[in-house]
Amino acid sequence: MTAIYKREMRSYLTSPVGYVFLAVFFAISGYYFFATSLVSNTTDMSYVFSNLFSIVIFLVPMLTMRLFSEERKQKTEQALFTAPVGFPSIVMGKFLASLSMYTLGMGITLAYFLVMCLFQVPDLAVFCGNFLGLFLLGAVLCAIGTYISSLTENQVIAAVGSLAIGMLLLFINSFTPVISITLVMEIMDGLSFYQHYLDFTRGLLNLSDLTFFVSITALFLFLTVRHLERRRVS
Repeated sequence: MTAIYKREMRSYLTSPVGYVFLAVFFAISGYYFFATSLVSNTTDMSYVFSNLFSIVIFLVPMLTMRLFSEERKQKTEQALFTAPVGFPSIVMGKFLASLSMYTLGMGITLAYFLVMCLFQVPDLAVFCGNFLGLFLLGAVLCAIGTYISSLTENQVIAAVGSLAIGMLLLFINSFTPVISITLVMEIMDGLSFYQHYLDFTRGLLNLSDLTFFVSITALFLFLTVRHLERRRVS
Protein backbone atom coordinates (compact mmCIF):
# COMPACT_ATOMS: atom_id res chain seq x y z
CA MET A 1 0.00 0.00 0.00
CA THR A 2 2.84 2.38 0.82
CA ALA A 3 4.36 1.97 -2.64
CA ILE A 4 1.01 2.69 -4.32
CA TYR A 5 0.48 5.70 -2.08
CA LYS A 6 3.92 7.15 -2.85
CA ARG A 7 3.42 6.54 -6.56
CA GLU A 8 0.09 8.38 -6.59
CA MET A 9 1.40 11.27 -4.51
CA ARG A 10 4.36 11.59 -6.86
CA SER A 11 1.92 11.67 -9.76
CA TYR A 12 -0.08 14.49 -8.14
CA LEU A 13 3.04 16.52 -7.41
CA THR A 14 4.67 16.05 -10.82
CA SER A 15 1.58 16.80 -12.91
CA PRO A 16 -0.67 19.87 -13.13
CA VAL A 17 -3.63 18.07 -11.48
CA GLY A 18 -2.52 18.46 -7.88
CA TYR A 19 -1.39 22.05 -8.30
CA VAL A 20 -4.54 23.08 -10.16
CA PHE A 21 -6.67 21.55 -7.42
CA LEU A 22 -4.74 23.34 -4.67
CA ALA A 23 -4.72 26.64 -6.56
CA VAL A 24 -8.49 26.56 -7.15
CA PHE A 25 -9.17 25.43 -3.57
CA PHE A 26 -6.97 28.18 -2.10
CA ALA A 27 -8.44 30.84 -4.38
CA ILE A 28 -12.08 30.00 -3.65
CA SER A 29 -11.59 29.51 0.08
CA GLY A 30 -9.55 32.73 0.24
CA TYR A 31 -12.32 34.64 -1.48
CA TYR A 32 -14.96 33.35 0.94
CA PHE A 33 -12.70 34.02 3.93
CA PHE A 34 -12.22 37.60 2.80
CA ALA A 35 -15.88 38.15 1.87
CA THR A 36 -17.52 36.52 4.89
CA SER A 37 -15.02 36.98 7.72
CA LEU A 38 -12.63 39.85 7.06
CA VAL A 39 -15.08 42.21 5.40
CA SER A 40 -17.78 41.44 7.98
CA ASN A 41 -15.24 41.81 10.81
CA THR A 42 -16.29 38.52 12.43
CA THR A 43 -14.35 35.54 13.76
CA ASP A 44 -17.15 33.17 12.82
CA MET A 45 -15.74 30.97 10.04
CA SER A 46 -18.90 28.90 9.64
CA TYR A 47 -19.77 30.78 6.46
CA VAL A 48 -16.41 29.86 4.94
CA PHE A 49 -16.98 26.18 5.64
CA SER A 50 -20.62 26.24 4.51
CA ASN A 51 -19.56 27.59 1.13
CA LEU A 52 -16.71 25.10 0.85
CA PHE A 53 -19.21 22.32 1.59
CA SER A 54 -20.78 22.86 -1.84
CA ILE A 55 -17.53 23.68 -3.63
CA VAL A 56 -15.68 20.47 -2.74
CA ILE A 57 -18.42 18.46 -4.48
CA PHE A 58 -17.07 19.94 -7.74
CA LEU A 59 -13.36 19.91 -6.86
CA VAL A 60 -12.76 16.40 -5.52
CA PRO A 61 -13.51 14.67 -8.88
CA MET A 62 -10.39 16.44 -10.20
CA LEU A 63 -8.34 14.31 -7.80
CA THR A 64 -10.07 10.98 -8.34
CA MET A 65 -10.99 10.90 -12.02
CA ARG A 66 -7.61 9.49 -13.08
CA LEU A 67 -6.94 7.02 -10.25
CA PHE A 68 -7.99 3.87 -12.14
CA SER A 69 -9.20 5.35 -15.43
CA GLU A 70 -5.67 6.27 -16.42
CA GLU A 71 -4.45 2.76 -15.60
CA ARG A 72 -6.99 1.29 -18.04
CA LYS A 73 -6.30 3.86 -20.73
CA GLN A 74 -2.51 3.45 -20.51
CA LYS A 75 -2.87 -0.37 -20.47
CA THR A 76 -1.01 -0.60 -17.16
CA GLU A 77 -3.95 -2.15 -15.34
CA GLN A 78 -2.70 -5.73 -15.74
CA ALA A 79 0.67 -4.78 -14.25
CA LEU A 80 -1.21 -3.34 -11.30
CA PHE A 81 -3.27 -6.51 -10.95
CA THR A 82 -0.13 -8.67 -10.85
CA ALA A 83 1.67 -6.46 -8.32
CA PRO A 84 2.64 -8.27 -5.08
CA VAL A 85 -0.08 -6.46 -3.12
CA GLY A 86 -3.75 -7.22 -2.67
CA PHE A 87 -6.58 -5.20 -4.14
CA PRO A 88 -7.50 -3.67 -0.76
CA SER A 89 -3.95 -2.28 -0.51
CA ILE A 90 -4.09 -0.91 -4.06
CA VAL A 91 -7.44 0.77 -3.46
CA MET A 92 -6.41 2.17 -0.07
CA GLY A 93 -3.13 3.50 -1.47
CA LYS A 94 -4.89 5.41 -4.23
CA PHE A 95 -7.69 6.56 -1.94
CA LEU A 96 -5.32 7.82 0.75
CA ALA A 97 -3.26 9.70 -1.84
CA SER A 98 -6.33 11.57 -3.09
CA LEU A 99 -7.44 12.21 0.50
CA SER A 100 -3.98 13.54 1.36
CA MET A 101 -4.13 16.07 -1.48
CA TYR A 102 -7.61 17.07 -0.35
CA THR A 103 -6.35 17.51 3.23
CA LEU A 104 -3.51 19.70 1.96
CA GLY A 105 -6.14 21.94 0.39
CA MET A 106 -8.14 21.99 3.61
CA GLY A 107 -5.02 22.99 5.52
CA ILE A 108 -5.44 26.57 4.33
CA THR A 109 -8.35 26.93 6.76
CA LEU A 110 -5.87 26.47 9.61
CA ALA A 111 -4.03 29.54 8.33
CA TYR A 112 -7.31 31.47 8.34
CA PHE A 113 -7.92 30.34 11.92
CA LEU A 114 -4.50 31.67 12.97
CA VAL A 115 -5.25 34.99 11.27
CA MET A 116 -8.49 35.23 13.23
CA CYS A 117 -6.59 34.52 16.46
CA LEU A 118 -4.64 37.75 15.92
CA PHE A 119 -7.86 39.65 16.57
CA GLN A 120 -9.99 37.34 18.69
CA VAL A 121 -9.88 33.59 19.24
CA PRO A 122 -12.79 31.97 17.33
CA ASP A 123 -15.00 29.33 18.90
CA LEU A 124 -12.62 26.35 18.83
CA ALA A 125 -15.39 23.73 19.03
CA VAL A 126 -17.22 25.22 16.04
CA PHE A 127 -14.02 25.45 14.00
CA CYS A 128 -12.99 21.87 14.82
CA GLY A 129 -16.51 20.61 14.08
CA ASN A 130 -16.57 22.31 10.68
CA PHE A 131 -13.06 21.10 9.89
CA LEU A 132 -13.87 17.50 10.82
CA GLY A 133 -17.17 17.60 8.92
CA LEU A 134 -15.49 18.93 5.77
CA PHE A 135 -12.74 16.32 6.09
CA LEU A 136 -15.27 13.48 6.39
CA LEU A 137 -17.20 14.85 3.41
CA GLY A 138 -13.97 14.87 1.40
CA ALA A 139 -13.23 11.28 2.44
CA VAL A 140 -16.64 10.14 1.19
CA LEU A 141 -16.22 12.00 -2.10
CA CYS A 142 -12.74 10.55 -2.61
CA ALA A 143 -14.14 7.05 -2.02
CA ILE A 144 -16.99 7.66 -4.48
CA GLY A 145 -14.57 9.04 -7.06
CA THR A 146 -12.23 6.07 -6.60
CA TYR A 147 -15.10 3.68 -7.29
CA ILE A 148 -16.40 5.54 -10.35
CA SER A 149 -12.86 5.79 -11.74
CA SER A 150 -12.56 2.00 -11.57
CA LEU A 151 -15.62 1.64 -13.82
CA THR A 152 -14.34 3.49 -16.89
CA GLU A 153 -11.19 4.42 -18.77
CA ASN A 154 -12.60 7.85 -19.66
CA GLN A 155 -11.51 10.42 -17.08
CA VAL A 156 -14.24 12.89 -18.07
CA ILE A 157 -16.93 10.26 -17.51
CA ALA A 158 -15.33 9.38 -14.17
CA ALA A 159 -15.36 13.02 -13.10
CA VAL A 160 -18.95 13.62 -14.22
CA GLY A 161 -20.14 10.40 -12.61
CA SER A 162 -18.49 11.29 -9.30
CA LEU A 163 -19.97 14.77 -9.45
CA ALA A 164 -23.45 13.41 -10.20
CA ILE A 165 -23.45 11.00 -7.26
CA GLY A 166 -22.01 13.64 -4.94
CA MET A 167 -24.68 16.17 -5.89
CA LEU A 168 -27.43 13.56 -5.60
CA LEU A 169 -26.39 12.67 -2.05
CA LEU A 170 -25.99 16.35 -1.22
CA PHE A 171 -29.44 17.46 -2.40
CA ILE A 172 -31.43 14.24 -1.97
CA ASN A 173 -33.33 15.55 1.06
CA SER A 174 -34.55 18.56 -0.96
CA PHE A 175 -36.96 16.20 -2.77
CA THR A 176 -38.72 15.09 0.43
CA PRO A 177 -41.39 17.86 0.32
CA VAL A 178 -42.85 16.34 -2.87
CA ILE A 179 -42.93 12.80 -1.45
CA SER A 180 -45.76 11.75 0.82
CA ILE A 181 -44.42 8.34 1.82
CA THR A 182 -42.95 8.67 5.30
CA LEU A 183 -40.53 5.75 5.00
CA VAL A 184 -39.08 7.07 1.73
CA MET A 185 -38.70 10.54 3.23
CA GLU A 186 -36.82 9.12 6.21
CA ILE A 187 -34.50 7.15 3.93
CA MET A 188 -33.77 10.21 1.80
CA ASP A 189 -33.05 12.32 4.88
CA GLY A 190 -30.85 9.54 6.21
CA LEU A 191 -28.77 9.52 3.00
CA SER A 192 -28.37 13.29 2.82
CA PHE A 193 -24.82 14.59 3.27
CA TYR A 194 -26.16 17.95 4.33
CA GLN A 195 -28.40 16.49 7.00
CA HIS A 196 -25.47 14.67 8.61
CA TYR A 197 -23.16 17.66 8.21
CA LEU A 198 -25.31 20.13 10.19
CA ASP A 199 -24.28 19.07 13.69
CA PHE A 200 -20.61 19.42 12.80
CA THR A 201 -21.20 23.07 11.84
CA ARG A 202 -22.48 23.70 15.38
CA GLY A 203 -19.41 22.15 16.97
CA LEU A 204 -21.28 18.99 17.97
CA LEU A 205 -19.84 15.50 17.51
CA ASN A 206 -22.77 13.20 16.84
CA LEU A 207 -21.72 9.55 16.72
CA SER A 208 -24.45 8.68 14.21
CA ASP A 209 -23.21 11.36 11.79
CA LEU A 210 -19.61 10.20 12.18
CA THR A 211 -20.70 6.60 11.60
CA PHE A 212 -22.64 7.63 8.49
CA PHE A 213 -19.66 9.24 6.75
CA VAL A 214 -17.26 6.45 7.74
CA SER A 215 -19.73 3.76 6.61
CA ILE A 216 -20.39 5.36 3.21
CA THR A 217 -16.64 5.76 2.67
CA ALA A 218 -16.01 2.10 3.56
CA LEU A 219 -18.90 0.97 1.35
CA PHE A 220 -17.55 2.61 -1.81
CA LEU A 221 -14.02 1.40 -1.12
CA PHE A 222 -15.38 -2.13 -0.67
CA LEU A 223 -17.31 -1.83 -3.95
CA THR A 224 -14.11 -0.74 -5.68
CA VAL A 225 -12.20 -3.77 -4.40
CA ARG A 226 -14.99 -6.13 -5.45
CA HIS A 227 -15.17 -4.60 -8.92
CA LEU A 228 -11.42 -4.96 -9.45
CA GLU A 229 -11.55 -8.58 -8.30
CA ARG A 230 -14.28 -9.31 -10.85
CA ARG A 231 -12.29 -7.60 -13.60
CA ARG A 232 -9.21 -9.70 -12.88
CA VAL A 233 -11.24 -12.91 -13.03
CA SER A 234 -12.90 -11.90 -16.29
